[in-house]
Amino acid sequence: MGIDVESQIMGNIWKIVTPLGAEVEEDDVLLIIESMKMEIPVEAPQAGRVSEIRVEEGQSVQEGDVLVVLVDSDPDSGSS
Repeated sequence: MGIDVESQIMGNIWKIVTPLGAEVEEDDVLLIIESMKMEIPVEAPQAGRVSEIRVEEGQSVQEGDVLVVLVDSDPDSGSS
């Protein structure tokens, strides 16, 4: 089960910093939202792997929209 990373503010996706499939640590910047001429980084709430990116650069987002989904980066996941 994934962790939804939600927008905390209304704005536009300025830049996606972390690509799909990347391993991230807690507080790594995932993407940047532009709002009221300010650039606001969206950080990973915990370590994991980026399993979904639900936005594109230039897209408008509202507070509460899911931007990225993280999953645990358990090295045993997927092994038989």
